[in-house]
Formats: sequence, structure tokens, C-alpha cells
Amino acid sequence: MKEQDDRSRRCFLKASSMLGLGVAFRAATIGEALADSRIAGKEDAMTRRSAPQRGSERAADKTTIRPFQVNIPDVELAELRRRINSTRWPDRETVTDESQGVPLATIQELARYWATDYDWRKCEAKLNARPQFITEIDGLDIHFIHVRSKHENALPLIVTHGWPGSVIEQLKIIDPLTNPTAHGGSASDAFHLVIPSLPGFGFSARPTASGWGPERTASAWVVLMKRLGYAQFVAQGGDLGAGICTVMAKHAPPELLGIHTNFPGTIPSDIARALQCGDAPPSGLSADERRAYEQLTNLFTKKRAYAQMMATRPQTLYGLADSPVCLAAWLFDHGDGYGQPAAPITSAVLGRTVHGYSAGDLTRDDVLDDFTLYWATNTAISAARFYWELHLNLYNAANVSIPAAVSVFPGENYQAPRSWTERAYHKLIYYNQVDTGGHYAAWEQPKLFSEEVRAGLRSLRSNVARSDVNRAKAS
Repeated sequence: MKEQDDRSRRCFLKASSMLGLGVAFRAATIGEALADSRIAGKEDAMTRRSAPQRGSERAADKTTIRPFQVNIPDVELAELRRRINSTRWPDRETVTDESQGVPLATIQELARYWATDYDWRKCEAKLNARPQFITEIDGLDIHFIHVRSKHENALPLIVTHGWPGSVIEQLKIIDPLTNPTAHGGSASDAFHLVIPSLPGFGFSARPTASGWGPERTASAWVVLMKRLGYAQFVAQGGDLGAGICTVMAKHAPPELLGIHTNFPGTIPSDIARALQCGDAPPSGLSADERRAYEQLTNLFTKKRAYAQMMATRPQTLYGLADSPVCLAAWLFDHGDGYGQPAAPITSAVLGRTVHGYSAGDLTRDDVLDDFTLYWATNTAISAARFYWELHLNLYNAANVSIPAAVSVFPGENYQAPRSWTERAYHKLIYYNQVDTGGHYAAWEQPKLFSEEVRAGLRSLRSNVARSDVNRAKAS
């Protein structure tokens, strides 16, 4: 009996520290009315091609899809550089490795480059070269990129980014997915691509009331695709975007044909309980299941502090809105000591491969493009609140019954075993373990990522009626 009591107490203590498996979910008032929160306070930081609507005119035209362009004023960029140069630096870490966080020398060199050599206008030009739009859904303005393929019968696809990402994460996959013939694919593999900014991220509005989590966002994405004229479509996501895909799949709207994810939720309930209690790997696990168990144990005990802070006390992170260097260090570090998932970001920033993890196609400017977007839109806190709104476990078995495709990248937080994946996705149409790439697969390995999305969703194309696809608006 004493052994059982000790184990129960140990389970309770472990559960209180493991966000990924034991966070207490709060009730969300999904039906709360939202005030008009169209990127409040940042209208001067961007230029729209359509005049803002007010009063009855706005109320009568909420579904309007308005063209959008980015134009961060010079004064904002000058203020960013001033704040970087005015940073009050702490003492150097007292260790010779990365175990205490981002080393002082690393962040100082990144800050120097950010303030002197980095050019945001190059990123702005890339964004403005793509068709961007804003539309109000459920009381909130949503920003999205919408690129239609030139190929007939392309499959509509909505791709959702995660944290600390943004639509910048997906810029390199637009051409391979919409114009596959120029990237080693066939015309029959083409997609019409919709890439929205999550609520509170980037150029989407910052919610002014609680309730905007994966559930409400998943519903908004269905509204968005239908508003664009797509009667049938597929969805893709990694990181937080995988959570959106999971909820969309659980809702199973008739328009959604299936999903692809590079961050699958597969942990069986019995395994989740053992992890929560900090137990040794259960007997009877296969080799790949045991490896996944060990990876997850390491993840939940050592690498989730940042997520736990955002999930419980996001408003306390005022430094992210006040200091560019604080923001960069927070977005940079995942408590992994240059391991996964941030290793490719570190390799890109340092300009060399760190701990054997290549940056792939990721560059230092790519990383700073993303950091600058968070700063210019003042969305670090609103993005962090998405974790507070996260009322589902991204790692536990998804329990999805619509067709699903899964790609497992070697640098992901854990390599989901096929056995677990088949139990979590009841209509698994594709499973593949690739040779390179990590948590930010679209950013790190855009070519390989695009090939995986094409292969994973290929079998669903026969389910799309041509008339449905051709009805879509070329907005």
C-alpha cells in the first residue's frame, strides 16, 4: 500500500510540472463577443489598399476580402535599431556551454547584425510579391496569403504555421506547391494555397477577449476556405498548426477531405499516463516506441519551460514587447541547449552546423525576418496567449477519423512510431519517415517538405469534383 501511495504522490508531482501532458485546462467562453480588434494600435505600421470601414458600412460588409500590403514605416525600423543598441546586457553565463540559455556572445552578435546589416525591406518585398488579403471572420480580422495555381484542377490547401513562426515560415513552399512542374513534380500535384496568420500573430488582429484557441481558429479556417469559394479542400500543419488540423479533422466538416501533418499527436493513453508519472519505459515497447518514449521523457522534463510560461502567465512577459533582444532570445531558445527543435535556427544564426544539425535552407536573415515581424506588429504577447488558449494536448493521440497523412522528420521533438500513428489516425493514408529536416520542416527543407505534402495528399485528389475547384474565386 505504501508503494502505491508513493507512486500516486509521484504521479501528482510529475503531472504538475509537465505542461505537455498534465496542464489543467480552463473553460473557454467561445461565445464571448469580441470588440473590433483590427490590429489595434498598429494601423500606422502597415498600409492597406482598401479604405477602413466604419459603422453600418463595416457591419454590412464583414465578409469583404480586402487586398493587403505591408509597409513598416522607417521610423518604426529606426526605433527598433535604437532599442537594440540601447540594450542593457547581463553578465556572461557562468558555464561554457548552452545549458543556461542563449549564450551572451551569440545574442550580442545577432543583435549587432540586426541593428547594422539586416534589411527588413527585402522580407517586405517578398511578402508584397504574394497576393495578401484581410477578411473579418467571427469578429476578428484574419490576414492570409492566397496563391492560386496556374494548373487546372489544383487541390485547395490551407497551411497553418506555428510558434515562434509566421507566414514567413511558408514562403519557400509556395512555388513548389502551386507550380510543381518547375520543381520536379507534375501538374497533377498542384495546389491552390491559402496561408493564414493565426489570430494574434503577424498581421492578423489581436483578440481583445479570450476564446481564440484551436477550436475557434479551426472553425474560422473552414469559413475562410468556403468564403474563397472552395467547396472541398485539404489542410496541413505542424507545431500549433498541427493542433488546428487536428481540431478541423475532429469537427470533420464535409468540405475537408483530409489532412497532412509533420507534427502528429500519437501518444496512446497508457503511454501518456506512464510519461506523466515519470515512469521508466513500459515493458513490451518496440525499438522505435522505446526511442519515442525516451525522447518524450527528455522533452517534458527539460524542454517545456517556455511553453509552460506562455500557457499559464503570458501577460507577464512584458519584456517581449519592450526589448527586441529579449524578444529574439525568447523566440530563439527552446530550452534545448542547441539540440532540437531549435538547432537549425541556431545553425542558421551562427552560420555553421551546430551539434550535427544543419540549417538546411534556413538563413540568418530568414530568422530575423520572423523576429522582426513579431516586433513590428507587437504580437509577441498575443501570440503567447495562444498557448493559454490551448485546450488540447498536441502530443496525445489525435483520435482522428478522416483521412490523414503523416510525415516524420528526424529532427522533430520525437519520431512518432508507425504503430502509435496508426492507432491515432484511424484512416491513415500515408506514413513516411524522411532522412533530414526537423520541427520547422517547411522553413528548413522546403523542397522535401513540399514533396511530402504532395505524396501524402495525392490519393485524395480523385475525391475533388472539378466543378467544385473551378468555382473558386481568384481573389
